[in-house]
Amino acid sequence: MKATVVLNASAGSIAAAEGSAAVSRVREAFERANLEAEIHAIGHQGFPAAVRSAAASDADVVVLGGGDGTLSTGAAALVGGHKPLGILPLGTFNHFAKDVGIPLDLDQAVGTIESGHVSEVDVGEVNGRFFLNNSSIGLYPSAVAQREELRHRHGGGKWPATFNACVDVFRRFPLLTVTLEAEDRVVALTTPFIFVGNNRYEMSLFSLGTRTSLQEGELSIYLTRNLGRVGLLRLALRALLGRLEQDRDFHSFMLPGVEIRTRRRSLPVSLDGEVVRMASPIRYSLRPRALRVLVPPPNPSPQGA
Repeated sequence: MKATVVLNASAGSIAAAEGSAAVSRVREAFERANLEAEIHAIGHQGFPAAVRSAAASDADVVVLGGGDGTLSTGAAALVGGHKPLGILPLGTFNHFAKDVGIPLDLDQAVGTIESGHVSEVDVGEVNGRFFLNNSSIGLYPSAVAQREELRHRHGGGKWPATFNACVDVFRRFPLLTVTLEAEDRVVALTTPFIFVGNNRYEMSLFSLGTRTSLQEGELSIYLTRNLGRVGLLRLALRALLGRLEQDRDFHSFMLPGVEIRTRRRSLPVSLDGEVVRMASPIRYSLRPRALRVLVPPPNPSPQGA
């Protein structure tokens, strides 16, 4: 197997170390697994082009190193193609890697690539852009956009800027008046947020935000009506305690696609933590089993089972 490895030089553990040290660590892991690998550490601006080049190369597999935003950006070059995606979970949260079972240990992650076991997973799409985990409009992308503006204007770390941005957005409490249209239903409402997941997200204690399958072929739509600031705080607390209850706290639907219309010409939309501005209407759809991913082989069934 020949691999082309593209590392996001600004992601998680890569950014925390010298770029050359991160490349050396990854190269040594591939050498221990006896895998041929061409390794590149690329900055944010050049990353999409580097992945497209890797996808068009003679490599057997394209390996991406970084977090969820890295994988979402890079996967666009592989969706619908035959070449599989290998994952090195080197970001902060690594939600997608965890949901498809990739070990967080570097050597074990490379071992997963070496095993060559491919799983075909669903990919979400919104106005022509792909996402692997989730997308949302409303409070979350507003807070992320405000965080980046604060960091640009005042500098400082990500977490202090995040806290200040959340306080500012919560103080302003922007609401969306939207119309959702899907299949034979039309729903008009005013809401602080709409969350769209690639497949179903668990809402129970210890598994909040995880998925047991990425092959159900449907989007999960979560939303709540305007609860006011106090109601939204109560909802956040119930989420942290694992006590969310459908119908009482939020509404959810499983759908292959949905169109969200608003009077605004455009809205900030988050895709796996990255925020882009999109023209209304916002159209969500799903690409069933459109991405081939190298994952750990399934455990063999016990003899006689």
